[in-house]
Amino acid sequence: MSKTQEQELRSKLKERKRIVVKIGSSSLHHMSTGELNLTKMERLVRELCELRNQGKEVILVSSGAIAVGKKTLNLTPGDSEIPLKQACAAIGQAKLMMIYERLFAEYNHLTAQILMTKHTIVDQINRTNAQNTFTQLLKLGVIPVVNENDTVAVHEVEDTIGDNDFLSAVVCALVDADLLILLSDIDGLYTDDPREHKNAKFIDVVEHLDDNLMRMGKESTGSAVGTGGMSAKLHAATVAVNSGADMVIANGKDVAVIHKIMEGRKYGTLFVGKRDDRFKIADYIIGTGK
Repeated sequence: MSKTQEQELRSKLKERKRIVVKIGSSSLHHMSTGELNLTKMERLVRELCELRNQGKEVILVSSGAIAVGKKTLNLTPGDSEIPLKQACAAIGQAKLMMIYERLFAEYNHLTAQILMTKHTIVDQINRTNAQNTFTQLLKLGVIPVVNENDTVAVHEVEDTIGDNDFLSAVVCALVDADLLILLSDIDGLYTDDPREHKNAKFIDVVEHLDDNLMRMGKESTGSAVGTGGMSAKLHAATVAVNSGADMVIANGKDVAVIHKIMEGRKYGTLFVGKRDDRFKIADYIIGTGK
């Protein structure tokens, strides 16, 4: 692909109207202490509010509840018993939303919490109800903050979606969004893990997801608090692009990358959306064991 063709594809991102942004635990916390990075959270909220001020509809998928709960209880990241994770999620989700609520209010925007499980999507009635809720919130100008309902669905539990990379793509498909931005701890998609292989090459644009690309996915996250590796991001890309949305994987170290992406600038790996009307999100979740 020529530079001109790539620029044309990226320039089209300026026109996107309904945007889902996902940020992971590793991007929200100070890795040395496990405490929330409040400065970054404030910058993230400011970026999202600016998109909203431009007339765009915005949904945030935010990790961090379990990590916040563990820090509140002075537990180590390695404590992983399911009931304990569920308790941490219940504590952490409330604290996380309280912070988001205050930050969004500073910029005169309303937010709402939506917690989802696999059955929210697989069950047709639940899926319709969720779609109706999202639609009404967006119509009212509210910025929904979404997380998996970890109090009843932690990673080893059958009801789980699995990770917030995939959840954000599910939300993208559910609300018929036209852009998904995954903020990660890596710049985008490489031919191999660049932390382990110096010869790994960066991939700027993906026009077609094939088996070769899917094999590039790695399960490791490189983080003590994150859960989604590149494999999860490629599954997310499958859902997003087949639902008609473009998707960008970019480094969340600086959340200002959001407006840079929206300006059509060259950041991250762009996956080009190509709607497939035969694609059914519920069937994909069941078929992949997500």
